Amino acid sequence: MSSCLCRYTKRMVQRVCVIGGGSSGMTAIKSCLEEGLEPTCFESSEDIGGLWRFKENPESDRASIYQSVIINTSKEMMCFSDFPIPGHFPNYMHNSLIMEYFRMYAEHFKLIKHIRFQTKVLQVKPRPDFTHSGQWDVEIETRKGEKERQVFDAVMICIGHHCHPNLPLNDFPGIDTFKGQYFHSRDYKTADEWRGKKVVVIGIGNSGGDIAVELSRVCKQVFLSTRRGAWILNRVGTQGLPNDMNYNRRLLQIMFSMLPHSLVCRLGENQINQRFNHNIYSLKPKHRLRSQHPTVNDELPNRILSGTVMVKPNIKRLQGSSVVFDDGTVEDNIDLVVFATGYNFSFPFMPSQVLPVSRNKANLYKYVFPPGIERPTLAVIGLVQPLGAIMPISEIQTRWATRVFKGLTKLPTMEGMLKDIKRKEDVMSSRYVASQRHTIQVDYIQYMDEVANHIGVRPNILWLLLRDPALGFRVLLGPCTPYQYRLRGPGKWAGARQAILTQWDRMAQPLQTRPLDNPEPRQSSLLLALTVGAGALALGYYWAIHHHPSVLDALDPTTLLDKIKHHLAVWW
Repeated sequence: MSSCLCRYTKRMVQRVCVIGGGSSGMTAIKSCLEEGLEPTCFESSEDIGGLWRFKENPESDRASIYQSVIINTSKEMMCFSDFPIPGHFPNYMHNSLIMEYFRMYAEHFKLIKHIRFQTKVLQVKPRPDFTHSGQWDVEIETRKGEKERQVFDAVMICIGHHCHPNLPLNDFPGIDTFKGQYFHSRDYKTADEWRGKKVVVIGIGNSGGDIAVELSRVCKQVFLSTRRGAWILNRVGTQGLPNDMNYNRRLLQIMFSMLPHSLVCRLGENQINQRFNHNIYSLKPKHRLRSQHPTVNDELPNRILSGTVMVKPNIKRLQGSSVVFDDGTVEDNIDLVVFATGYNFSFPFMPSQVLPVSRNKANLYKYVFPPGIERPTLAVIGLVQPLGAIMPISEIQTRWATRVFKGLTKLPTMEGMLKDIKRKEDVMSSRYVASQRHTIQVDYIQYMDEVANHIGVRPNILWLLLRDPALGFRVLLGPCTPYQYRLRGPGKWAGARQAILTQWDRMAQPLQTRPLDNPEPRQSSLLLALTVGAGALALGYYWAIHHHPSVLDALDPTTLLDKIKHHLAVWW
């Protein structure tokens, strides 16, 4: 993109169309407002929340959840980066509390007035002068059934990837003869009506595992059918801490990146098997731990151990009220089959040549920008499956997109974008089991840092260690909470430092519901901090030399050592 084109884009882009009022749509509105743009959000339902708004009756082409859903990412890891979730909220929130948080966010940043509810986007297409203007014609249908056409300077698609259920009936011979009921997990709401029944749940992803556990409390028997098996992770991690706060740490990820993939998998698998042996429980897959999106479920092994859930292989065929499995076993008198078989995503309102999708693959640079259009005024937000929380990822994508729209940040050439897309596809295919489920996988910290580099908001760890060690150690050694991306650069938030320093307090607050007379001693944690801290400083120095040597140009080793000694004294 030429500098002339960047200046022209900066002058022209003003009105932005945001499609979808879920978590991605709301943060898109906020990012537009931060950059001085004028967002108009079209939401086809009557409320915000998207996937996380429970409704008894699913709506066509909309995400839908069941009544008991609790999120599997903790509040400190899933919050928006400049709006911490209240300390008294539980670490893993029920969907009703997630909605309460979204309403607080929308109210605080005054987002609702920019949303047109019960307005469906019918068509989005580039205007005839798109090469020059970068503008889009957007056709909408209002709640009264009236159609309108509007012109926007940019478009952000925020509809997620849980709208169109994947129901592979052709893969299950005899389904047309089945005498019981069957439906996709999207249509499951409560277990009440299935009391005393026999149920087969197909699929061992997060929805399949959760639904099997919930049904097993009231059903006569639940069979959990899986082709590959799965590694089962906990929400509750070491010492009872949220597992994602334990796992998503920069130093840990650096160590993982330096070790062979097979060794990292072996270490993780050994740790998981200490909780329960996946082989004994008939869950052990052929693939390695990091080769499939993990299933998070604290209760599943308990239900298997109690016999209320029985793990079975893939279904060979259905006949009448019986289900025949690949191992030749037959289960009779089945009342219900639940297909927890994932989703397909598409953009029916977009011309296929603008945003093509094939088998859940959309060629997007960093999963955001289509490389084949002349002007970078179209962005897809939230179309990722992270090993972590989606909300901070959608937020940083919108922060990047709005700056690209304004010409403040440049994209690579088309060749450069296509090369990056191909590289990511190759990495994904070499690591993950071939599946439609693994077309949009990202590692949380790595991806957040990639996008943050484009904006200039990636935390400078070495600088923090030298100038603010209390903060620097927490950024390097602690959980990579979203606040880290508000410490510097565009969108810097004055409260980010304090939010990081108090993140463990907010984690602990909802757990401390009874006063104790025996507070836990802290000597061991201090010793750990001394040991790990020294190693972290050495690692930071090594990293700076190899990646940012200019930072150390003015520091000879003696000066650097003096600074380290001073900051260690202050810190400890």
